[in-house]
This record gives sequence, C-alpha cells and structure tokens, in this order.
Amino acid sequence: MFDSLKKILSLKKKDIEPSANVEEVVGDSGKKISEKDLDELLWELELVLYEADVAQTIVQEIKDSVRSDLLGKKVDRSYRVEDAIELALKNAVHKVLQGSEFDFDSFVKDHEKPVIIMFLGINGTGKTTAIAKIANRLQKQGLSVVLSASDTFRAGAIEQITIHGDRLGSKVIKHQAGGDPAAVAYDALDHAKARKRDVVLVDTAGRMQTNANLMDEMKKIKRVVKPHLTVFVGDSLAGNDAIEQARTFESEIGVDVVILTKIDADAKGGSALSIAHSLKKPIAFLSTGQGYEDIIKFDSQWMVDRLFNDKKD
Repeated sequence: MFDSLKKILSLKKKDIEPSANVEEVVGDSGKKISEKDLDELLWELELVLYEADVAQTIVQEIKDSVRSDLLGKKVDRSYRVEDAIELALKNAVHKVLQGSEFDFDSFVKDHEKPVIIMFLGINGTGKTTAIAKIANRLQKQGLSVVLSASDTFRAGAIEQITIHGDRLGSKVIKHQAGGDPAAVAYDALDHAKARKRDVVLVDTAGRMQTNANLMDEMKKIKRVVKPHLTVFVGDSLAGNDAIEQARTFESEIGVDVVILTKIDADAKGGSALSIAHSLKKPIAFLSTGQGYEDIIKFDSQWMVDRLFNDKKD
C-alpha cells in the first residue's frame, strides 16, 4: 500500500538541487501534470496522513495546497514529475507548520529575571517530567531554577516534583497537599526574587480540562504570579483529545507555546502538525523519552522528514 507515494517521498535529496523549490521545478516546458497524475497520489497522501494521526481539516488543506501548486503545470525537463510532487508535498506541510517554531532558550536568556513559566496539561501527559527536563536544560545553561509544586490536589504530584528537584539540585517550594496552589506559586516567586534566581517553573493540577474548579485555580495562579510564558504540555499519542485539551486550556487560561510528549512512541508525529495548525501556537519542544536529556527543540524540517519517512516501524 502507498508504494507510489513512498517511492516519491523516499527520493534522496541529491535527486533535486538543494536550492530547488516548486516554482523552479514547474515551468513552461516538459511533461504536463494531469488530474490523473495527482488524483492517485493525493488519495494515497490522504491515507498516509490519516495513518499519521493528522486531523482531517489539515489533511484537506495539504491536499488543496498540492493540487493548487501542481495541477496543469509543466515539469521542467531537468526534473521529474516525482520531484515536483515531492517538493509540493513538503512545501504544503511547511506552510501548515510555518511559524510553529519557538526559540525558548533565547526567550529565557533575554527576558528580565526571574522569568516565570507556568505549565498546563492533564494527568498522564508527562507534564511534571517535562518541567524537570526544562529545569535540567536551563541549569546546564548556567541559569538557576526554582520549582513551584502548585499541583496541591495530589500528594503524589508534590512528591514527584520534589524527587525531580532533589535529583537536579533545584529548589522546590511546596506546601501541604490541599493547600492553595496560587500561594505556593507566590512563595516560589518571592523566593526567586529574594535569592536572585533566574527562572520559576510552576507545575499545576492535571485533572481533566473540563473541571471548572481546577480551571478557576489555574486562573488564580495566573493572576497572582503573572507568568511570562504559559506552556501547554500535550500527549502526542492522544490525537484529537490533545487538540481539544489544548483548545480548552487556550480558551480558559491562555496558552503561549506547546510541548509535546511521547513523540518517541508516536510513529509519525501527526499530532504535532494538528496541534500547531489548530491552536495557532508555536511548539517549543518535543519530548523523546524518559531521561532528562530526552527533549529536543521543535524543528519543522524534522517534522516534515518524520511524516514522510518511508522506514518501516
């Protein structure tokens, strides 16, 4: 299945000039791209994207972009029809991902200190582990980090972030379970100011996004500490659920950037494409494993290559 599409998408880069783009490959001479040429490939493309867990609206947008770029055009004699289709496909995905990259490191480095970063997401997405990975990353850049255990609804959450803090050598500000999450965040910020720390990372409760009381608590945290950056942590395996979670947090709390976890277990990573398109927010990082080092900056080219990878899983 998908043999003709995979043949096109597995073409080596050397087959096309590095500087080539769709406009250069299609010209006034050569073989004309027909409706028949496109229909079969676009059908296979649609199935491949659905298989990669890309949302329906985005699949249609990509198909429309490819059709618009190529239908009725002629392929320059120095290229092949396959070259034009490959470039058009990747160009379409790049359009969807345009503006989805975010330079987190520069944001923190250049911002007035302490930088306050609030994390949102439901239980099970790897939110607290993602916070620990960010703490590790910042400390390796020479920045001091304070962790705010503002998920006070679960004693286990306080314990989890405390363990990470002990391992990393990061100060953890915490209260007893059941305490006021905003008060914990306020104390963490107060500590950071008094000790001249660089960054405060605020964990929050991770119940389902439909819980109105917990949403109110997160709104209160945001009012009290006024975070400079609010990060949604989403599970790349959750598909449309992750999109709905992100939309709810954006609507209720406000989201600036996204971190996607478990990308190592997601064969293609189509959820990144879906969230980037649906939320219209940049993706800062992808979590690729359980270790503190297993986090990478989001790169649209990496995402394109992953989506159009012909390797068998």
